Amino acid sequence: MDTRGRTKVAELLKMEKDVQKVWEEEKIYEMDAPEELDKAKFIATFPFPYMNGFLHLGHAFSLTKCEFAVRYQRLRGKNALFPFGLHCTGMPIKASADKLKAEIEEFGLPPNFPPDSELLPDQSLLPETNSESTIKDKAKGKKSKAVAKSGALKYQWSIMKSLGFEDDEIAKFSDSLYWIQFFPPVTVEHLKKMGLGIDWRRTFITTDVNPYFDSFVRWQFLKLKEQKRIDFGKRYTVFSPKDGQPCMDHDRSSGEGVGPQEYTLIKLHLLEPYPKAIQTICKGKRVYLVAATLRPETMYGQTNCWVGPDIKYVAFTVNNDQDVFVCTRRAARNMAYQGFTAQEGQMNVLAEFFGKEIVGCRVKAPLTVYESVYILPMMTVKSDKGTGVVTSVPSDSPDDYAALQDLKNKK
Repeated sequence: MDTRGRTKVAELLKMEKDVQKVWEEEKIYEMDAPEELDKAKFIATFPFPYMNGFLHLGHAFSLTKCEFAVRYQRLRGKNALFPFGLHCTGMPIKASADKLKAEIEEFGLPPNFPPDSELLPDQSLLPETNSESTIKDKAKGKKSKAVAKSGALKYQWSIMKSLGFEDDEIAKFSDSLYWIQFFPPVTVEHLKKMGLGIDWRRTFITTDVNPYFDSFVRWQFLKLKEQKRIDFGKRYTVFSPKDGQPCMDHDRSSGEGVGPQEYTLIKLHLLEPYPKAIQTICKGKRVYLVAATLRPETMYGQTNCWVGPDIKYVAFTVNNDQDVFVCTRRAARNMAYQGFTAQEGQMNVLAEFFGKEIVGCRVKAPLTVYESVYILPMMTVKSDKGTGVVTSVPSDSPDDYAALQDLKNKK
């Protein structure tokens, strides 16, 4: 076997290690503030890599840009500083730890997964869906960073195994703090082996585990608030009820690029006689079927409203329990986080029933020329889109016109 090539590589690796040792002993890359205030300075920073796994080739490629710039400016005689941060905030670490906990609880320790269940289905083979839950920004990537690191593996335990961890070690990662204890030191060691010219005295992790970084971030926000440049409030975003906070793109295990869809609610006032399903709850309250629309300008042409006969609807209180809205439970839950209900995130559900139980009832539709219009059945109404209540405008919607004609012909 020819070992000449291997010998050369071994020599180069030894030289690399020896030189890096000299750099570290002589503190080549430790940059202090110069005594000469007029000395030229240069600083490079790199987006903090996320500490939910090992660094990959993409990090190495991007880091070379900072590395070359810092070394070039140092050769020009500038005081060139290259600090480094390690990103531990956000939800990916917490989500991964929670997934491990759930898998241990469900499948044991170590987990015994069902056969042929460890791979995710090929997304390219799945049918397209028109649900608004998949409304995406086309400029965004198709995969979140969490998914990109997991490949096609379904379980978090399997992902950790693919990274080379043994079962005993993986169990420790069910504690989110262990991720912060494990990956930052390993990342620093890998970056040192790469030979980066970083002042490692100036490395840090984010989160309140690091009180210095935490106080720095707090100081920034308090300053901005004092200057009235920021304020506390709400805005529409993707929200995680489980974690009680917004869930941004890179924090999600799936659904990167998905954003909130804004609808206009049309309040269709339910008229007497009331259906049996909600007779008792209607006393002393105004009851509205709430239809979600993207085209409120077409309200003048409403002729009826559609419900899915086999879809389950709920009646829940809004406006300090003075009024009642009727829609799907999913839509009611969304509204509970938008200030409709008396308590944030809580629904006071008075009744639950199928759409067919209110078919034939009359509602008063705003801005239409008719005194009242009827609730009619439509099999294509989706429970995972809008509110499950659809206002019908045949003059502007061919689907509404066709569905209305079909019902007439069935007579």
